[in-house]
Formats: sequence, C-alpha cells, structure tokens
Amino acid sequence: MLLFLVLCPIAAAILILIGAPARFTALVAAILNLIVAVALFVEFDRTATGFQFVSSMAVSTDWGIHFAFGVDGLSLLMLLLASLVTVAAIWFTGQVDNYVRAFYACLLFISAGAIGAFASIDLFFFYAFHELALIPAFLLIGIWGSGNRSRAAWKITIYLTVGSFILLIGLILLYQSFPAAARSFDFRELQSAAAARAIAAPAQRNIYLLLLIGFGVLISLFPFHSWAPEAYASAPAPAAMLHAGVLKKFGLYGLLRLAVPLLPDGAHYWTQLLVILLLGNIIYIGLVTIAQKQLDWMLGYSSVMHMGYIFLGIASANAIGNTGAATLIFAHGLSIALLFAVAGQVRERTGTLAFDDLGGLAKVMPFAGLIFGFGAFAAIGLPGLANFASEIMIFFGAFRHGWEMQRFHLFQIATVLALWGVVISTVYMLRAYRATFMGTMPERWAKLSDFGLGLRIPAALLIAALVAVGFFPQTVVNIISPAIRTYFTASK
Repeated sequence: MLLFLVLCPIAAAILILIGAPARFTALVAAILNLIVAVALFVEFDRTATGFQFVSSMAVSTDWGIHFAFGVDGLSLLMLLLASLVTVAAIWFTGQVDNYVRAFYACLLFISAGAIGAFASIDLFFFYAFHELALIPAFLLIGIWGSGNRSRAAWKITIYLTVGSFILLIGLILLYQSFPAAARSFDFRELQSAAAARAIAAPAQRNIYLLLLIGFGVLISLFPFHSWAPEAYASAPAPAAMLHAGVLKKFGLYGLLRLAVPLLPDGAHYWTQLLVILLLGNIIYIGLVTIAQKQLDWMLGYSSVMHMGYIFLGIASANAIGNTGAATLIFAHGLSIALLFAVAGQVRERTGTLAFDDLGGLAKVMPFAGLIFGFGAFAAIGLPGLANFASEIMIFFGAFRHGWEMQRFHLFQIATVLALWGVVISTVYMLRAYRATFMGTMPERWAKLSDFGLGLRIPAALLIAALVAVGFFPQTVVNIISPAIRTYFTASK
C-alpha cells in the first residue's frame, strides 16, 4: 500500500504528460491515494511500536541504500494529511489558461515528493523525494502564478535550494558521525544507535545546528521566512494549498523524525536559540500579518506565524508537547489549505484580493463565507476544531519543559508570550473575514456566483477532518503516542 501511495501520483503525472485526460486522471489518482491512506489508518495497529507495512528493495548494496518504506503513527498522520490536501487542491483547480497537462502533472509531482518523503525509512530517499517536489513548485509559481511571479519563483527557489544544501551537509555529517559499524541509511538502525549515545555531545551540537537551519529555512523559521508570504501570494491556489499545507511540513517532520530523537544533546544545547527564533515567528510575524492589506499576503504571513507554535511544541522536550506539535502539523495543513482554496476562488471570481476592493461577499457567496469562517476559526484555535486541541497540548508541554526544573524558566515565559499570539491571530483572521465577507458589498460583485456542488465536496472533506480531530483528538493522539515514546529519547 505504501508503494502504491508513492508511485500512483507519479504514474498519473506521466500518463497525463503522454495524453491522458488531465483533470480526470489527476483526480482519480488523488482519490485512490486517499482511499489507501484511510485504509492504512484503519488497519494500523495502535498498540504496536516501530514501523508497520514495511517494504524494502535494495538500490545500492555497497552504500546500504534501500528503496524502503514504512509508517509509524507520526508518518501515518503526515500521509493522511498529504492525501486529503492533494484531493482538495486538484478538485479546487479552476480554469488553467495554458499548459494544462503540465499544471496537473506538477501538482501530482509535489504530492508524490511529499508522500515519498513521509513514507521513506531510508535517509537517502527521505531527502531525495523532497527535492523531487521543489522543481514543480518553482514551475507552478513561475508559469501559472500572478503578480510578480518571476521574482517570487526565483526567491523561493534560491531560499529552498540554500536550505536544502545546508540540510544535505547536516545529513552527511549525521551519517558520518556514527561509528563505522553503526552507519546506515535505515531510520530504525540510526535510532537504535542514537539510543546507545553513539554520537558525542559536541558533535551533536554542530549537526543539530545545521539541521535546524536547513529544516528551518524550508519551514520559514524566523528570520529565514521572507520567501513564504510572497511565494504563496503569487502561486496558484492549488500550489499554495499543497506547499503551505503539505510540503512545508517536511521540515517539521524532519525535526521530529531525525533532529530531536537522534541528537538530544544538540537539541538541548540550542533550545534557547530556538525559543528566541520561534517567538519571532509568533510575535513579530503576527504583528506583520495584522498590517497586511491583501487576503493572499495575510494568509501567507499567517502560515509563517503558526509555524512558531509547532516549533514551540518540538522544543518542549516532552511527550505532550511533541504530540501537540505533530497534531498541529496535521491541523494547520488542513486549515491553511481550506483558506487558500477560498482565497483562490475569490480571486478567480473578482480578480482581486485587496481588502479595500472586497466586502459583503457573504451576501452572494454564503457557502464560501461559511467555509472561510471554519478555516479562520480553526486557525484562531476555536474549541471544537483540531487546532485548539493541538495548541492546548503545546502550551501545556512547553510550560512543563522537559529539560528545565526551576520554578520559573525561559519556556514558561515563552508560553505566556505565545499565548498573546492567539490574540494576534484572532485580530488578523477576524479582520480578514470582516473585510472580505461582511459589511457593504460593492455593486460590481452583485452577480458573483457561490460555490457549486462540485467545490462543496472537497471543502466539506477538509472541514470534516478538522471537526473530527477537534472533537475526538484521541483518534490521532493514540496513534502518535507510541512513536513519541519510542523515538524521542530527549523527552522526559
């Protein structure tokens, strides 16, 4: 099933490029992948530890590289997120003016790259699959984007290439830092060696810093964030949904999968630096988000801002914080994809996303206003939606930081400041909702059409997942917890 998840979008993209119906083939492939991901979710043994559904094929026996896949609770959640957002992104794709086949093929290659990275248990393919997705992301912005698309495409390419290069250096050093007998590309063997403290603390510090910077650039950690808002504002809505909702989560997944469990001493050493940077995401970027005058730029900055909460959970060094971070990766991916989907449809109908040109659209687009409200309330952290349960776990985990035992310490101060981020996100999300859907509607929008039945299905799919996890967070917590207990040796 894992091999099918990885190869299905690649096969569909190739079929599209050689003549198969583009939209139909892409949508069928995405729906099949979602069905398989749900089947994995149902059949997953929640009581077992380690990777399940493992398949492996040797690629290079000399180097020990294997085309190997497997899932635990953490990667299973990422696969479900990627499958859900891929279906929604392809379904929400509107009129494509040129190179229609290439457009859908690029969407599928991004999906395949993310799914391959999440499912890989081999370090080489973990990195390689992510790189597969970067080129189509550049093409989607540069060819089909809006605004200053050329600048945005080159900016995201330069930033992510630099970040990937730094990450590659860190991964090479990680591999070489293990004793010769323990060197492997297999995650399972690396985790066993790391549990035996095979890497000395000084080496861990250097490697962790490289991984933090490399993954941080890919995630848009402050101050390496400026590529993200411009790229998302210029990208076509389906590309923004896939990148902000799925592909950017690769860096967060990498920190949870590799950096923290394999390099606990390094994570401990650099924890204060990470806290300072993540507060830049939450407070500084949050204030910048309030100042935005266009919906697409506001959503781009809000995506950067919310990465700070996930970093806070990752840095907490305990099970509840790490679990909250993993759950928020899933929740944020769904909510930001939903918001970008609505923004894309508004731009397609009106030709603008400037707040001054919009207003009152709920009168003619009531369903669009409804689902944007769901996405906005999820992003704010309203109880009953998945983001709320995730953020609560992060705040409790950060306040009870795993490495510090003093009465009042840095993480407790950071948690108090991060709580103000909830207020900031409430301000900019409700402001955007009011400016777009409430108030007086300009007469020129009186004949706009609302979402038809075809677009209501993928929107309902994303909302249903947000509500299900919001009311029953234990459905994902029980899946993630065994992986957290097994792989996060830095947790207490």
